[in-house]
Amino acid sequence: MKLHIDKSSLVVLLCFGLVVAALIVLLPMTAPKVLVLLGIMLLLLVAASLRSFDGKRVAVLGCFVVVLLLPVIFRGDAGPESSADRTLVVITPHNEQIRTEFARGFEAWHLDRYGEPVSVAWNVPGGTSEIRRMLLAQFSSAIKENRPPGGDADLVFGGGSYEHGVLKRGVSVDTPEGTVEQPISAPGDIDEQFLVGIYGQRMIADKPLWDPDQYWYGTALSAFGLVYNRDVLRRLDLPEPRTWDAMIDPRLRTWIALVNPNQSGSITTAFETILQRRGWAPGWEILRRASANARDFSASSLKAPTDVSHGDAAVGVCIDFFGRYQSQAIEDHGGGDRIGYVDPKGDTMVDPDPISLLHNAPDPELAQRFIRFVLEVPGQSLWQFQPDAGASDVLGPREFALRRLPVNRRLYADYAERMIDDIDPYQEAQMPEHPDRAMRAFIAPMFGAMAMDNHDLLVAAWTAIVEHPAYPATTGLVTADMVDDPVLREMLTAFDAMPDVVGPDGGRIGLDTAEARGVVKYGWLRGGWESKGLWPQDAEPERVLRQAFRDFFAGQYQRVVELASGEQAGDR
Repeated sequence: MKLHIDKSSLVVLLCFGLVVAALIVLLPMTAPKVLVLLGIMLLLLVAASLRSFDGKRVAVLGCFVVVLLLPVIFRGDAGPESSADRTLVVITPHNEQIRTEFARGFEAWHLDRYGEPVSVAWNVPGGTSEIRRMLLAQFSSAIKENRPPGGDADLVFGGGSYEHGVLKRGVSVDTPEGTVEQPISAPGDIDEQFLVGIYGQRMIADKPLWDPDQYWYGTALSAFGLVYNRDVLRRLDLPEPRTWDAMIDPRLRTWIALVNPNQSGSITTAFETILQRRGWAPGWEILRRASANARDFSASSLKAPTDVSHGDAAVGVCIDFFGRYQSQAIEDHGGGDRIGYVDPKGDTMVDPDPISLLHNAPDPELAQRFIRFVLEVPGQSLWQFQPDAGASDVLGPREFALRRLPVNRRLYADYAERMIDDIDPYQEAQMPEHPDRAMRAFIAPMFGAMAMDNHDLLVAAWTAIVEHPAYPATTGLVTADMVDDPVLREMLTAFDAMPDVVGPDGGRIGLDTAEARGVVKYGWLRGGWESKGLWPQDAEPERVLRQAFRDFFAGQYQRVVELASGEQAGDR
């Protein structure tokens, strides 16, 4: 068969042939890629032989096919993952930078120690609260349908100790055969002496570093504080924050970035820190004023540092490594030191960031090896060392500075000079002044009702207070007992009032003591008073309680606005 190819088409074919030859010589080639390139040349040759195709059309066709197949031609090799027969499935709220460094580090560590390639597959359904709700729903559904629960993932990596405690407690499901109690996590069964060697102690302040029954292990230490934008603060003529009280300055109205605690375990712990450090009533006074200054309430704990870095907010509440990482990222990209982060000195708490082995894990042996890697020096160095792609040893990240605090005591003793942050949480951790485990259960419904459901009224009441002629010229906390003006005193009293709760006998129970909060938590939030008729049978008691709180706060804020309006009418 004789091919009829005009001169212009021949020139085009020659050019494409040279390009194909250069790609084969210059790029790392596999057999499929060579076949793709040769296939392109064959297609062009056939097209050029057709009478309806001239050189211009052949060139257009060639460019179109090459662009279409570029992803195949330039796709990198799969690397160690392609030969890995075992894959570890990890559910995590951690960001991409942490996932990248720990996957690379573990795969290299495992290959070196065990001579076996493995890969890590990440499942990122959302924040820690979303992960907890997802697993609770999955396990409950499996038990109701008489299926073995679990089996989809090996580990949960990241989140606070409270959330991992919930995974340990698991689910309680009523079935025709009776009530089934099923933990979501499982003991890791790691040698006790190994753990003592890693942590050096069992507790940090009032927090265990690992679960006594080994359902979870702390992998990093988290504190909570304020991320801030120096440029915005300078424009507002405000100092850099040092304590939680910085958020209540009236000049920061619409400039505070907060997060919905119902959607973020870390923010719930941050608010719990304020309550346990300051006390129930004083803590809510700070949170109420900060909420009145808030621009919005985002659904992700990552949003507050992002808003601050963009200049949309001046100050935000966040977990320490989000703040430090945001500061580092802005500086690394040429933004200078405009973003700062501070742990309020003596006014924060330290919480372990755990890892849990899941019940019915597909590969428990590989999961236990990952736990060991994360706790040993090679894994711990990823949290705090400077990134160095050409490091002579296997320690530290290769690309990203993660800026988290390790749990392994050896790093503070033997590697202090390689750590980015000059902080030893074991030295700085302090017991909270107002410890109360029941406080946390009230944060989501109370904050939602106080700050989010009534935000417009809250802002109106706060504006009326701070613009009252008798309001003191101070940036600090002002309460009713600090002012002489009777109307302003009544406004502040109404503004700071806290709701009580209906008890099982119809009486009212205040929430101002730890004992009372424990009783109400059991009765309302854990369903202990289900038979008392306090809420409809088909209703969720927490939602009913939040509605009662919502109505209470709406009335209080409305009272503040009315007092201010009445006084202004009287002045006229």
